Amino acid sequence: MAEERRPETPAEANGAAAVFVVLGKQLKLMRERAGLNQREFGHLVGYGPDQISAVERGVRTPRPEFLQRADEVLRAEGLFTEVIPQVEEAMTKARTRHPEWYRGYAALEAQAVSLHDYSTMGVLGLLQTEDYSRAVFTQQHPPLDEETIEKRVADRLSRQQIFEEWPPPEFSFVMEQAVLERPIGGPKVHADQLRMLLRIGHMRNVQLQVMPTGREVHPSLGGSFTLLIPKGKEQVAYMEVQGHPKLITDREEVRLLAARYGIIRAQALNPHESLALIEKVLEER
Repeated sequence: MAEERRPETPAEANGAAAVFVVLGKQLKLMRERAGLNQREFGHLVGYGPDQISAVERGVRTPRPEFLQRADEVLRAEGLFTEVIPQVEEAMTKARTRHPEWYRGYAALEAQAVSLHDYSTMGVLGLLQTEDYSRAVFTQQHPPLDEETIEKRVADRLSRQQIFEEWPPPEFSFVMEQAVLERPIGGPKVHADQLRMLLRIGHMRNVQLQVMPTGREVHPSLGGSFTLLIPKGKEQVAYMEVQGHPKLITDREEVRLLAARYGIIRAQALNPHESLALIEKVLEER
């Protein structure tokens, strides 16, 4: 049986999401009129084709600097720069678009100056491509209805704007080797997800590491967790077990997880070795 439709989020209720949908349609129309495909346009404005696709479908919020560059490239004569104040207002409203049970963590994540994650079963939502994310939600049990799936994919992609913040937050990600080898969504989705990891792993403010399956000792067989420091606040931790979220603020519990994460990073492959392994998995798939 499909999951019962949840009440709309504040972002849906106040129309913030609609702003992004309309803007995305205008952007697509102007791009096509200019004779550019998504890859060509993305190259000119500093976005990947997947990011352009997400913006055009209204599932990714365009940054003000992106709108300025798009206005220049497409010779839009102010069509996109004039709406920057409205987009910024809509961005503020959209911060509450996530499901109610997740909003507390999402709000802290959006303010993070430092974020560190250890993943065991699948690629962290913050690092997922759109198709990988859709495959994850489609495979949930009990099944979700199509509308809920699309909303959750959009919510997940919206979080990735944290990579565009300036000054950039500090990120480190450690994932089990099995995560790289599990072809969620099929061969193409899997390959695109590996390419996404390589792109993010080469960012100057990102350290991406892989924990080899062959390690004989392991400091954290208890599952995945995330550590983050919101701006001006103390470090917190977050984890989910079978759909049950837990935000940890107790200093001693957070300290223990932070110490465990340090050991995990020490036992994992270094970033250079890890990116090489991802490239090898991509070549061999």
